[in-house]
Amino acid sequence: MEELDLIIMSVKQEMDAALKHQEHAFQKIRAGRASTAMVQDVMVEYYGSMTPINQVANVMVPDAMTISIQPWDRAAIGAIEKAIINSNLGFAPSNNGDNIILNVPPLTEERRKELAKTAKGENEQTKVTIRNARQEGMKELKRLEGVSEDLIKNVEADIQTLTDQYSKKSEEGLKHKEEEILKV
Repeated sequence: MEELDLIIMSVKQEMDAALKHQEHAFQKIRAGRASTAMVQDVMVEYYGSMTPINQVANVMVPDAMTISIQPWDRAAIGAIEKAIINSNLGFAPSNNGDNIILNVPPLTEERRKELAKTAKGENEQTKVTIRNARQEGMKELKRLEGVSEDLIKNVEADIQTLTDQYSKKSEEGLKHKEEEILKV
């Protein structure tokens, strides 16, 4: 019985991880508003090592269309600016000597549709991961010996219920993100 619970917990953890990954991916997809998540994956060469931007500077959003980056060490301002340019985020940083300002341009209708398509792709990846977790759980059940068929059928039904729930949560996340992207 413990093995069955362990299999269900393992499947649930993989599905949770898939949803968390989708949320993280959706944060990176901008919806016309500035967000610190847009630059969180930018790596800055700081004293010879690659460091996340939030470890070398204070990243703020003063208004809906601006990201302000204030380095803790003024010597790093050039490296931060270079990292933003090299990250292909589509921003042109402006440096005033104390901080870097990124103006987030408004989205065109075509760009909004591209971003919605990207969100759908992320959602599809999440659903594939959820289905793979279900498949792994089912394989683990088949490997068990000495467990009654009724128990295995019940656990298979539980795993399928989990799969349906997580797929629905994934779809709800996509629907919310698409509304956010397409809202002008």
